[in-house]
Amino acid sequence: MFKTILIANRGEIACRIAATARKLGIKTIAVFSDADAQAKHVTYCDVAVRIGESPALQSYLKGDAILAVAQQYGAQAIHPGYGFLSENEGFALACTQAGLTFVGPPAAAIAAMGSKSAAKTLMAQAGVPLVPGYHGENQEIAFLRQQADALGYPVLIKASAGGGGKGMRVVESSQDFEAALASCQREARASFGDGRVLIERYLQKPRHIEIQVFADTHGNCVYVFERDCSVQRRHQKVIEEAPAPNMDPKMRRAMGEAAVAAAKAVAYVGAGTVEFIVEPDGRFYFMEMNTRLQVEHPVTEMITGLDLVEWQLRVAAGEPLPLSQEQLQFSGHAIEARIYAENTENGFLPSVGRLRHLQLPEHVAFMNGDVRVDSGVRCGDDISPFYDPMIAKLVAWGATREQALARMQQALAETQIVGVHTNVNFLSRLIADASFALADLDTGLIERRREKLLPPPTPSADHVLGCAVAAVLFEESLERACQTQYQQTTVDPWSIQDGWRLNGTYRRRFVWLDGQTPRQVDLLGRVGDQRLEIDARSHDFCWSGQRLTSGAYLLELRLGGVRRTATVQRQGERFDVFVEGMHMMLCLQDPLKQALHKEAGQTGGLTAPMPGKIIAVHVIVGQTVRQGDALLVMEAMKMEHAVIAPVDGVVKEIFYGVGEQVSEGVALIGLT
Repeated sequence: MFKTILIANRGEIACRIAATARKLGIKTIAVFSDADAQAKHVTYCDVAVRIGESPALQSYLKGDAILAVAQQYGAQAIHPGYGFLSENEGFALACTQAGLTFVGPPAAAIAAMGSKSAAKTLMAQAGVPLVPGYHGENQEIAFLRQQADALGYPVLIKASAGGGGKGMRVVESSQDFEAALASCQREARASFGDGRVLIERYLQKPRHIEIQVFADTHGNCVYVFERDCSVQRRHQKVIEEAPAPNMDPKMRRAMGEAAVAAAKAVAYVGAGTVEFIVEPDGRFYFMEMNTRLQVEHPVTEMITGLDLVEWQLRVAAGEPLPLSQEQLQFSGHAIEARIYAENTENGFLPSVGRLRHLQLPEHVAFMNGDVRVDSGVRCGDDISPFYDPMIAKLVAWGATREQALARMQQALAETQIVGVHTNVNFLSRLIADASFALADLDTGLIERRREKLLPPPTPSADHVLGCAVAAVLFEESLERACQTQYQQTTVDPWSIQDGWRLNGTYRRRFVWLDGQTPRQVDLLGRVGDQRLEIDARSHDFCWSGQRLTSGAYLLELRLGGVRRTATVQRQGERFDVFVEGMHMMLCLQDPLKQALHKEAGQTGGLTAPMPGKIIAVHVIVGQTVRQGDALLVMEAMKMEHAVIAPVDGVVKEIFYGVGEQVSEGVALIGLT
């Protein structure tokens, strides 16, 4: 076994590899960029070395620099994790030539599976079923369009060298083909340095099922069962589970044997995933092979009790697979939910910012536990625009799928994040959705259930407003206690804001901005005997609270005879309320500030929905545009986002050009 390994990655996967290495007595070396100087994975490893500036091209993708660090600090092996250099054949070969073990497949296997079109040709020769389509080398626009027309629409354009939903578009008609092709090619070149694509028939209501395979250098190859990854948005996985619901043993064996045949066809070694698209009638087709560990590998570990990272290290060290196919077993059901920093109400655009409050469920165990939490961030860390916006992976295990779902609901209810937009509320709705609960799964589930999963904003319930009022009152009580404790003189009674009256009751008004709607809440009564009036509804009101180490307030609220517990995080006038498993945001309105803003007026124009780089500008100054026209294209986190004209108008000014980096919220184009 190795004495020292270098982890050529970041985030939760780097922490995961370090934990297994520690268990095996292996010393670990971390590399980090400027953006990750204080990152969690840096503190997890025995040695940490700066590798470059924040952009991945200047740090985590610098293969030569990573090799130099490995040699300088005496590593025998490099574990690439997933993403970055994990499927880079050149880097794998360079490791071997430098006398280092690449914890992954041989460079030749990566090359064989790295091109989707070449891989499909190879799979056809191995007898693995394929989706009808064009997977050849001819990349002329007219020819590709002809192939798409012959297949019949809708078709799917996919980056030949890609994965993770990058460089992928569904095209509904021939007239839309060329624009979609150009966008795919740009995104593919930006993400993978290769603009080639393939064209496939777009299957209706398919499932996405993948098989975990493992091979060693002794000729052994097994499949470690399957994972259902059908629930996706923008072709990226959101929920994964194992085993796949409604999978019978015969189909499991057929898909597993096809996956093993695919691995053997390229003389595979190590952990890999063979992905299949499955039609409702059970027919399955090879999609691609990911020549690395997958993000969703924890669900396989949870049902098998195996440490797949340990298997990777043992196989890379030349050991045989620990178990044969006949010895592999699984029990129960596991579900993984990916917690992303993204704005679900704005097309799932990535969100960046500082994690001011972070509470995740208690992590039980990497294997054989009820709840597992894999995370590469801590409270106070920044979610930057340079890398994938994943915050954590929640994994829940149960003896049955129903029990796993219940545990996942509880885990999501315990998750509290302030500082960035997240998909936690969305995931809670998804887990509770009737189609998902009944395992009516396909890759279009989110879009099909969009009205239920992404409902329009609704007014916050009275108890949410009550929690925000209680937070204000609790904060004021802390200030009074502090004044009483530290002031040498008696506190001026006229400065006390506890609502005391000599006779009668008092009324105090709060105005909250709830989404875009002002909400008026009146507090009436005496201390110890208070009521809240909200939209002509009156409730008995009392509360108690305590301050948490994160600075948030833990409140016990009684409103109208119902007791609830809530956490409230305040940042200026913003109040983030976590209650009954949901997260709501309210803003306390200051009438004086509102008057000043109104007096100052507003400036028109289009603003950046996220930090990113301008990669295309489609208009010029003076051009007339109509509502819905694409004005420019931004790239953020390797995804393209078109900025659309919200109204008819004339382009008055263009503030940024192609190649420029912009911050979230800056004006991009002025319209008149």
